[in-house]
Amino acid sequence: MTFQKTKLVLSIATATLTLAGAMVSPQASADYWKCIKSKTNTCKHHKHKKVVITKTVTVTAPAAAAYDDSALKAQLAAQAAEINALKAQPAPVAPEPVSKKGKDNMVFFRGGFAHSNKDRNGVSINNAVALGGGLAGGVADKDAWYMGAGFDFSLSDDLFGLSKGTEVLAELMFDYKEFGTVPGNALVGTAAANNTRSVTVNQFTLAASPKIKFLKGQDFRPWIQPLGFALQVVSPPTESITVLQPAMMFGVGADYRLWNNIYVGADARYHQAIGGTMDAVNTNGFTAGGYLGIGF
Repeated sequence: MTFQKTKLVLSIATATLTLAGAMVSPQASADYWKCIKSKTNTCKHHKHKKVVITKTVTVTAPAAAAYDDSALKAQLAAQAAEINALKAQPAPVAPEPVSKKGKDNMVFFRGGFAHSNKDRNGVSINNAVALGGGLAGGVADKDAWYMGAGFDFSLSDDLFGLSKGTEVLAELMFDYKEFGTVPGNALVGTAAANNTRSVTVNQFTLAASPKIKFLKGQDFRPWIQPLGFALQVVSPPTESITVLQPAMMFGVGADYRLWNNIYVGADARYHQAIGGTMDAVNTNGFTAGGYLGIGF
């Protein structure tokens, strides 16, 4: 009896499932083919006959606006031209090293030997006019000693752009020369006994000139004076009572820096009177000596 009930239950269940499958299958198949025929949907058929429809949405991006890069290209071209111009320039030249740095200006004190080309005459010595052609008084020596001082002022470090390391200075200098002391004359009588006074024969020079100095930055520095202007003042006056005569001056020398801004040097200068003699007095001559300089 129990077996028959069980068999009856199973038969009913089987019949129910068969009826359900028959009802579902036609509907699923219809839906499936409908999805396949659709142009906008994608269908997937799963094991359990489920139909999943996924809708594909196509998004069209707006067209990108055209970009004008002409300004950027112009800027890049300008920068490239500037770089090429910099490359074309010569490389900077490093300045030549100098051993030590000295001061450009200098004050100096001179002294040494002087010589006159001719004997000196004058109103109270060797006077050939006052006594009708005779000589009265003594004759001074042609040789003398001198002392003086001066200043150097720097104008250019490179000869005004023409020569590196060649300095141009302006020199202002004076010196005093003494040729000795001789008996004078009283301009009366002819006897030597009448010459009761002595006369110191001397000469004062004031000169200004350019000075070209080489090897700037070195301890040893030679220099030249191509041409300078000088004023010669003589004592005693000439027989015509003239005391002042212009002259040209030429010089050469060198100095060496001993320590810090202390210099020692030597020079030689020649003086040539402008216009020859001055009322029969010849002031042409030269000096040669040394000097001590202080840079500032």
